[in-house]
Amino acid sequence: MKTAEEHWLYVISSKRKLIDFNFKEIWQYRDLLFLFVKRDIVTLYKQTVLGPLWYLIQPLFTALIFTLIFNNLADIPTGEGVPNFLFNLAGITSWNYFKECLIGTSDTFKKNENIFGKVYFPRVIMPMSVVVSNLLKFGIQLIVFVAFYIYFIYFTNKASAAFPQLSLIILPLLIFLMALLGLGFGMIISSMTTKYRDLTFLIQFGVQLLMYGSAVVYPMSYFKDKLPNYYWLIEWNPIAIIIESFRTMSFGSGTLEVNKLIYTVITSCLIFLIGLVIFNKTEKSFIDTI
Repeated sequence: MKTAEEHWLYVISSKRKLIDFNFKEIWQYRDLLFLFVKRDIVTLYKQTVLGPLWYLIQPLFTALIFTLIFNNLADIPTGEGVPNFLFNLAGITSWNYFKECLIGTSDTFKKNENIFGKVYFPRVIMPMSVVVSNLLKFGIQLIVFVAFYIYFIYFTNKASAAFPQLSLIILPLLIFLMALLGLGFGMIISSMTTKYRDLTFLIQFGVQLLMYGSAVVYPMSYFKDKLPNYYWLIEWNPIAIIIESFRTMSFGSGTLEVNKLIYTVITSCLIFLIGLVIFNKTEKSFIDTI
């Protein structure tokens, strides 16, 4: 008989803390995280004709359609000295990253039930890989936005009053907040869809409605002037605050409200923690209900 206590490298146990974000374990599985990120990037448009060009086509065509419908037909203003197309492209670029993170993580359990049932690894790595891989798409679209920004400012007379502010240096913070919100909401929805499958059909519709309530196609000041009684619906919407802050920092129009940014930081962290708690609780028994 062995008298010395055996030491194991890994211990898999059903007893988990309510909030368990084990950075050490995630770091040990970092190669798997990078593998999932590579898989998401390579396979997404692998069998498409245009491939990664869809990263460019989608925001450009969407911005063009928004410009024609909301600015030319509906006559929604975008601010003095800010071209309509550039205004819409800024909103779409920032909105798309949050949307892709939310949609990509909202069916984590359902989409990966086969691999979850066969091998152990920190389940949170899967939605994290979606958030990280979407950074590439966001980076490409941000480069496109910067290219059009330079064109409108320096090669035309349509953006004479639009100049970036020094506060643009906190752009990484805005990206991080969008990732937290998308990941948090995605983990909550993914956990709920293991029992309530109908939510899967409501995601696309709900995200579309959220876009119109997040100041993507109009400035928040315009909503306040037209519907002052309902302004609170977007005034304290963290995504709307992030998008409006990005435009303010990029075009120099409006004022960057620090108190609302602090509120967004607190809200994003809170939503992420709630999502993590629900995700950790669901992963223990989801395989029996999915």
